Amino acid sequence: MKGFSYWAGILGIFLILLGFISFLHSNSSIVTDRFDYKGTLHIKSFAENFREEMDPASPDSYIFVSEQLYDGLVRLEKKFRIVPSLAEYWKISPDGKNYTFYLRKGVKFHHGSEMTAEDVKFSLERLVDSEVNSPYSQFFIRRIAGAEDFWENRSNEVKGFKVLDKYTFEIEWTKPYSSALYLMSMHFCKILPKEEVKDRGKGFFRKPSGTGPFQFTYWLRTPKLEIVGIRMERYNAYFAGRPYLEAIEFCPLYTLDHFVGKEIDMTPVLSRKLLSPEYYIYQDLCLHPVYLGMSCHIFPFNNPQVRRAVSFAIDKKKLAEEVYDVRYSFQVTHNFIPPRLPGFFPREVHNGCDPNRAKELLRQAGFSDSEEFPDLTLFIEAPRTDPKIRAYREIRDELGKLGWKLRVRYYRTPDEIRDYDRPYLVFFGRMMNIPDPEDIIRPLFFSHSSYNILGYEDTELDELLQNSEVENSWKKRINLFRRMEDILSDDLPALPLFIRQNRMAVQPWVKGLEVPPLGLHYIDARKIWLEK
Repeated sequence: MKGFSYWAGILGIFLILLGFISFLHSNSSIVTDRFDYKGTLHIKSFAENFREEMDPASPDSYIFVSEQLYDGLVRLEKKFRIVPSLAEYWKISPDGKNYTFYLRKGVKFHHGSEMTAEDVKFSLERLVDSEVNSPYSQFFIRRIAGAEDFWENRSNEVKGFKVLDKYTFEIEWTKPYSSALYLMSMHFCKILPKEEVKDRGKGFFRKPSGTGPFQFTYWLRTPKLEIVGIRMERYNAYFAGRPYLEAIEFCPLYTLDHFVGKEIDMTPVLSRKLLSPEYYIYQDLCLHPVYLGMSCHIFPFNNPQVRRAVSFAIDKKKLAEEVYDVRYSFQVTHNFIPPRLPGFFPREVHNGCDPNRAKELLRQAGFSDSEEFPDLTLFIEAPRTDPKIRAYREIRDELGKLGWKLRVRYYRTPDEIRDYDRPYLVFFGRMMNIPDPEDIIRPLFFSHSSYNILGYEDTELDELLQNSEVENSWKKRINLFRRMEDILSDDLPALPLFIRQNRMAVQPWVKGLEVPPLGLHYIDARKIWLEK
């Protein structure tokens, strides 16, 4: 009987397994239909006109397109986590100055050649090549050994970009740089095929080739053959596994009717019609703070008391409502450094808008009569738009309660502001290039920065910023930037207003979409599939 029970048990387990296998076979669609590797994603760009620039070193290239066509050494994922991409792994020297990247073997560009360390060196050197003249050179020239000599044509290569062997590449920094991997994950640090770019020159970017999950197929054109978009098809040999989508068509000329008529899959929120339960609304948390800056080097804004008066005069919440644009959301902030960055938190301000307190501060600063206060100019970046006009009117009305007169001037280059010799304010934003607090502090508030349009100087802040450059401890470095933010909150060279967030409407059949930490421009389309 014991033997019979044993074999009966084995038979029972066999029948259960057979039944399960039969269930999987008969319901194979449950396993496979989710990812049927079909479908074209049609997406409208945030820009109103299509730019044909496909060079990631150019600011005119689309970040979204670069993210699909090309790869970098590493990539940024959820919670600002750095993960391998073309580099399988890396090592950092004890002094923090040398980063050695060990490349994946067998990775092919779309045209068929293998990616090697020579391609990495060539691609990164392009960013500090004066002939390419990329604005992103600013992140490398002072930081990479020999980059300045290469930029100034005193050397024919960047000493700090080293090919150790076919699959090993090293970067030598002039000083330890805690955000080095963040920088390497950015959209402009993509790897291009050296020989193809050298052979084809600018023509390479008319039909580019990368290692990314999608490859260039053709331009989308109007009946008049005008280029209005791009079609990218799945790269089946992608090293991280083939994407689920068959293709992507990216074009700014798609309309609200195309989306409502279910002809396209994703669009910026163009109308309140899209704020409906029928569609999914994805809102990014992109690092785009907006400020009201003041001419700290020109009377009367050279007095911190006057700058504080402005902070009490402006109703941030009301201003955010006035600049409302259905495409964006505006989150009021009191932070100079976006609180989404690792190590930073929302700052609480209990004072709020208080015109009477503003007037008291002006009296303390020596202004007993509004007539003593000079007329002001508000600079706003061109072109002139309805939200910008409403922003001007709201700021004018708020400052008008103090008896101040304000006129508006639209500028095209920062030099127009720097050359202005009368007191002014600036309504401006800063789209961060990398998720590093230095990308706010250095360009906007460092006394020697060419982007400092406020004439602001603070010796302690400059010294802290210099110390942050050589601080190898992430925690200590963050504490240095927190102290810098404290200084700015006390001095108020600018008033933080709000964080601008993009919004996108998505059809319900689009699955797998994740909002990247840097915003919707960085969408990873290889993770998306369609369930129509």
